[in-house]
Amino acid sequence: MNKKELLSEEIKHIDITKIDSTKIIESMEGMSFSARDLARSAKIYDSMLTDKNCTVVLSLAGSTSAAGCMQVYADMIKYNMIDVVVATGASIVDMDFFEALGYKHYKGSQFVDDKELRGMYIDRIYDTYIDEEELQGCDKAIKAIADSLDPKPYSSREFIKEMGKYLVEHSKKKESLVQLAYENNVPIFCPAFSDSSAGLGLVQHQVEKPDNHIAIDSVKDFRELTDIKIHAGDTGLLMIGGGTPKNFIQDTVVCAEVLGHDVPMHKYAIQITIADVRDGACSSSTLKEASSWGKVDTALEQMVFAEATTAIPLIASYAYHKGNWRNREKQELSKLFDK
Repeated sequence: MNKKELLSEEIKHIDITKIDSTKIIESMEGMSFSARDLARSAKIYDSMLTDKNCTVVLSLAGSTSAAGCMQVYADMIKYNMIDVVVATGASIVDMDFFEALGYKHYKGSQFVDDKELRGMYIDRIYDTYIDEEELQGCDKAIKAIADSLDPKPYSSREFIKEMGKYLVEHSKKKESLVQLAYENNVPIFCPAFSDSSAGLGLVQHQVEKPDNHIAIDSVKDFRELTDIKIHAGDTGLLMIGGGTPKNFIQDTVVCAEVLGHDVPMHKYAIQITIADVRDGACSSSTLKEASSWGKVDTALEQMVFAEATTAIPLIASYAYHKGNWRNREKQELSKLFDK
């Protein structure tokens, strides 16, 4: 098959507003194993939205956005179901920002000759394809944004806000997560921002402007996210996968304490993962383990050991159709930093 044939069937992103999972979640409550865990996690997430004092944080790692969950996360912003996003650079740049520019992800196969894909400039994400030439177009857009800014250090939140502003004028696909977050004053943090197409665009920017360039300050990220925890008080975490985003948001409790602030542990916490807990890594450490570090309270926490594309649409659809998000006030936490 040639490149055009391989990149012919677009990934279709699931729409939680059109699929009501409340009955299946309520049925799963009476089951066992992962079904009951999934049902409890949906109830905990809905409790976060019901709790008027709770700031809800989406922690996002892995490739679920490319795999068909992109609209789920965007709708969480649109319908005031998330107040802060902490994510990998790939989720925000290579996937969401990428599609906002008009590019696509495509259905593929894991049973393929990857050398042939490389010869056609097709990148593979398990059974999903992405056009490398289009990805380089994404790199160029990141470089253009960087070139337009005053040369100084920026937190990833500040730079992603500029990406949202850029999309208001240049987006081909409306209502991306990045643009909706910008329009609704929802801060997005990528603690490992350069580990993505953003990194490639920013390297090009710095090479061309060796003495007059921007930089991403991950320490400023941590400080700003800790400021949000100090401001928020009660917080709930909805964590897809693990990695740097998970550890970053959990550590805000410890950082606040180091700075002399008496803040509560994260009141609610859900993690969806298939990682093995026995290696002690932050991606797979249980939420109960995190409690020993003073990060997460154990009263309202739930581990869900499931592949996230099968779980998060059910959890999000349940919370959407329960409708408690309608009674939440918008927190608009980006305004904390508008000084």
